[in-house]
Amino acid sequence: MDSLRIVPARENKPATTQDTNNSFGLHDTLQYGPRSLATEVTNKSNVKQRLENWEATQDNLKLQMQRQLFGLHMPMRILMERKLVSQNSHMPTLPQSNLHLDILMGRDETLECPDFMMPASELSQPHDIHADMEKKLRM
Repeated sequence: MDSLRIVPARENKPATTQDTNNSFGLHDTLQYGPRSLATEVTNKSNVKQRLENWEATQDNLKLQMQRQLFGLHMPMRILMERKLVSQNSHMPTLPQSNLHLDILMGRDETLECPDFMMPASELSQPHDIHADMEKKLRM
């Protein structure tokens, strides 16, 4: 059963050379596998990892609570609706906005920068809908 976690879980910290030293002070390759410099160089903070997984954890919590309250059909229905709504076919030249998905995800009452700030390049371009539809349909 999945957990009702409010905060994202900590990521497992990869073993460094200080953790895998043998009695001679060298990396023990036979016990811990080959040494990876990439894991030693890239250090992510716990806060950054948790913030990256925040929305997924909150969404999982909501789906698990709905499963316990209403049964298995409720989260399956919501996930199916999200999948259907995310496959929208829109005009290629117009700015992309998926209000239906925002409502299903619960983001319809929040304002973020992309909601009201558009780059000047999008505002100044003339829309040639016919040419873009021909390009989309490979005509």
